[in-house]
Amino acid sequence: MKAFAVSSKVVRLALLLFLGIFAFSFAAPSEAATFINLGTGTTGGTYYPVGAAMAKIWSSNIKDMKASAQSTGGTAQNIQLMSKGEAEVGFADGLYFFAYEGKGLFEGNAQKNLRALLPLYPEPIHFLVAKGSDIKSVADLKGKRVSTGAVGSGTEATAKMLLKIAGLDPDKDLRCEPLGLSDTASAMADKHIDAALTVGAMGIAGVVEMATLGIVEFVDLPDDLIQKVQAELPYMNPFSIPANTYKDQVKEVKTFGSWNVLIINQDVKDDLAYEMAKTLFENKKDLTVVSPRMESMSTDNLHYIQIPLHPGAEKYFKEVGALK
Repeated sequence: MKAFAVSSKVVRLALLLFLGIFAFSFAAPSEAATFINLGTGTTGGTYYPVGAAMAKIWSSNIKDMKASAQSTGGTAQNIQLMSKGEAEVGFADGLYFFAYEGKGLFEGNAQKNLRALLPLYPEPIHFLVAKGSDIKSVADLKGKRVSTGAVGSGTEATAKMLLKIAGLDPDKDLRCEPLGLSDTASAMADKHIDAALTVGAMGIAGVVEMATLGIVEFVDLPDDLIQKVQAELPYMNPFSIPANTYKDQVKEVKTFGSWNVLIINQDVKDDLAYEMAKTLFENKKDLTVVSPRMESMSTDNLHYIQIPLHPGAEKYFKEVGALK
């Protein structure tokens, strides 16, 4: 009986130890891992491939981080995802400024959870019309079929603001087509649209495609309209697309644009935000391979950011001497 009692205790202890190890083996990874979702943009733009590269850099270099890049409609949807806790980080054009301030589309719904992680690159609006079109100005878009960007995108918000500033009602004066950049290129090739107002970095794939096919022309935006845009949208600045940026674009194109930033939720821990900013700058070459425009990701461009920096990012920029 005594021998049996001892062996029973041993069995019970062994069983408890096994169960503890078994439970720990399943619980430990989920408790240790930090999951980061990065809102990007449509697959035809720059945000998505660069975002995928960023997610890979973070996952490979930051201990216990599991980062993923989500294709979205762009800035407006990224901000929405972040407000719902469905994304921790997002690409954003100048619309982030209105979101933070609670103005424009975000009237009465200020997104004070937003912080800036780092500056990215400038992004002008491209005013494209079908080759041989009689459209020479924004006013000429009246009655036309115009791509104004994917639903919920920063492109859509900017394009419709531009139309309104120019005196056109997007819902009545023209037919707005909510197309992402890839779909815009297809629709232009198939002659389903007459023009497009699209926001994107110089050399963006969808615009390159249309220019290479020889199916579009670029239209300038006049100084007086640009000034009105600046008055309404303080994050916009006059911008020129240099000649020969695109095939057969022999003249400089006058337009306006905003600086893209990577925004992050203020609730992300300071140490983690610090590591995220640091690893991106340390692996910048991997981002420029994906998109040469990422050369503009520089601490010299911090002054373009118009909302508070995340404390973790601020710590990094002070560490490298970019901030005092």
